[in-house]
Amino acid sequence: MDDTSEQQEINKYKKFKKVDGATYRKVNQFLRKRTYITAREWALARLCTDFRTSGGAEMTFIGRHLPELVPFMEDSYTPQAVNQARNSFKRKVRKASATFFYGAMCGFFTTDELDDLLFEASEVSRFLLEVEGTTLDIDEEIDIEDRITNVMRSVGEAAKTVLKARNDERTTEPSAATDLPEPVQEENLPKNTSSLQVRVPDKSPIHEDPDKVVPVVPIPDISPVNKNLNTERDTQ
Repeated sequence: MDDTSEQQEINKYKKFKKVDGATYRKVNQFLRKRTYITAREWALARLCTDFRTSGGAEMTFIGRHLPELVPFMEDSYTPQAVNQARNSFKRKVRKASATFFYGAMCGFFTTDELDDLLFEASEVSRFLLEVEGTTLDIDEEIDIEDRITNVMRSVGEAAKTVLKARNDERTTEPSAATDLPEPVQEENLPKNTSSLQVRVPDKSPIHEDPDKVVPVVPIPDISPVNKNLNTERDTQ
């Protein structure tokens, strides 16, 4: 693109005229209250979209003529700086999208609350398009909003179904404590083990009387050998 063609492109570009005279700081504050993007990212994302070619955006042209294309941008940018701002815009949009979808899918918001969020987001987006001077066909705008609304309602309903199924599974799971055997209480144990009686099995000598029980005979106390006797014998 030669100098003459570049100047023609600059003269034809009529975006951001509604913020002509505004400083970068004021535009940045305006955006920070409503979005996560900065004034630099907003301007360069718009320019990369408008000057997109088959081989990509015209990074060199955009950066060189940035103050002429966007009133609140004061300095020229290198192609690397333009690409950096473009990638920063893309990352923020991806993170914001993941955050929004998580809020929708985890069941935190109701279906009506999701509708309110979408309406608020569409109003802010429409306002930014109006400020920068971008117009959409009314049918195209309605079609985009309807598709987004239908998708988000489906996400909300699916999330509600999944959460309900999980809660039902938790309530129907048997308690692990009910499957354990009851512990033996100390008070149920016999206090005097010496009076226990043992039933003789069928192979015992008293097989002829299987119902006979034999008491447990206590072991007699055997006293140790008198040490004095051994002492006397050793001294003889």
